[in-house]
Amino acid sequence: MSFDLVFFGGTGDLTWRKLMPALFQAFRHGKLPEGGRILAVARDDQTDERYREWLKERFREVDGAKRPTDEEFEKFGSLIHYRRMDLSQPEHYQGLKDWLDARNADTVVLYLATSPHLFTGICQQLGAVGLNHGKVRVVLEKPLGHDLASAQEINRAVRGVFAESQAFRIDHYLGKPSVQNLMALRFGNALFEPLWRRESIANIQITLAERLGVGTRGAFYDGTGALRDMIQNHALQLLTMIAMEPPSSNDADAIRDEKLKVLRSLKPFTAESVARDVVRGQYRAGSIEGKAVPGYLEEVKVPPESQCETFVALRTEINNWRWAGVPFYLRTGKRLAERDAQIVVNFRPVPHKIFAGGGQPNRLVIKLQPEDGLELQLLAQKGTGQGEQLTPVSLDLDFDKAFATQRVGAYERLLLDAIAGRLNLFVRSDEQEQAWRWVEPILNAWTADASGPRPYSAGSWGPAAASALVARDGFSWAEEQ
Repeated sequence: MSFDLVFFGGTGDLTWRKLMPALFQAFRHGKLPEGGRILAVARDDQTDERYREWLKERFREVDGAKRPTDEEFEKFGSLIHYRRMDLSQPEHYQGLKDWLDARNADTVVLYLATSPHLFTGICQQLGAVGLNHGKVRVVLEKPLGHDLASAQEINRAVRGVFAESQAFRIDHYLGKPSVQNLMALRFGNALFEPLWRRESIANIQITLAERLGVGTRGAFYDGTGALRDMIQNHALQLLTMIAMEPPSSNDADAIRDEKLKVLRSLKPFTAESVARDVVRGQYRAGSIEGKAVPGYLEEVKVPPESQCETFVALRTEINNWRWAGVPFYLRTGKRLAERDAQIVVNFRPVPHKIFAGGGQPNRLVIKLQPEDGLELQLLAQKGTGQGEQLTPVSLDLDFDKAFATQRVGAYERLLLDAIAGRLNLFVRSDEQEQAWRWVEPILNAWTADASGPRPYSAGSWGPAAASALVARDGFSWAEEQ
């Protein structure tokens, strides 16, 4: 199958840090279909050769094991082309169409690795020159909008040019191998399904924690914040996958229909429940791995009076038969104690204890990063002859060790899926808009609240109020147990 993959924003950070390295890994693994061309478009005046040399220099910053040798890059680089484009000039889109039509590949993938405010104009220009025919797919990088209204505006513009089946809204968390295994865990095994409900589960916790601060992205991040950057997309997508009903098939729309039902069943926020069930924070100076780090307000290009949140913890419920009354806790933040992304399913304790001791009830930990695997925490006897006390033990599965072959990275998987036309791991417009609809009351409540985010020290697990949020229900975060 021949394909043309076009990166709008071909000299941007996303393209050279994430997308090109992911494509190279697909090429190295023999997964990239033969007969492909990769075209980078940007405003810089470059030739194919100069762009390849520029990209080769950028690849030197890629992790050692993933860095191409000179021989590998020469072969991979032969697929790469460059075209100068001013995205405001209609004639440049016609030139792009002529370049693509001259070859007439089986599939054309247009990846908008640009600022979201350009999406509407780019799609309209693509439609004007006819670059929306059946062979074309458009990939939209997050964040898709700043609020519900802007997300709807982008989706209207996309739907005015492309069919929904041609639109691939990307959330790179959905490409992580461990996230893909959520489906296999739940719907490929009989073990957990009878327990996957309110009668057996006490609470579910989703944590997306980073040690890094905002770095040089202060200007962008200050207009975004943790709620928009992580909760509205990544965390909610994970919640839908952990809570959805079994789909009728592995078809993309069957899966996305069930995810949408979860989003529509989330308990809506009011101004009062935001004050009670949502904690926002902002990191101050502290220590990460023994090194002093600045606070958010001291970061480059961050306004000194900023009230942007770098931490969010919230409590919600799903108003349906399976999950009624079960609290779901979502948490994300920068400059936290660990880099950790995981889902913790805490089961209810046994109804009647006959053993002394026992510790915490059973729990299932689904590890997303930096490790990738499953940990089932049980209780057992040591067999030391010191009575019948129970002690915690773990069944720990490391996916990287269990599967000896090279595992496909998130962007690698999603780029290959876009080329192949597989929509399963991409977000549909009604999912995305419903997520914004649920988040928007939090944003509105914060706008009306002059108190701003709570401070927390870099290297901690966030404001103390986040622990109190969970403790109010008689529970605690995983690291506190």
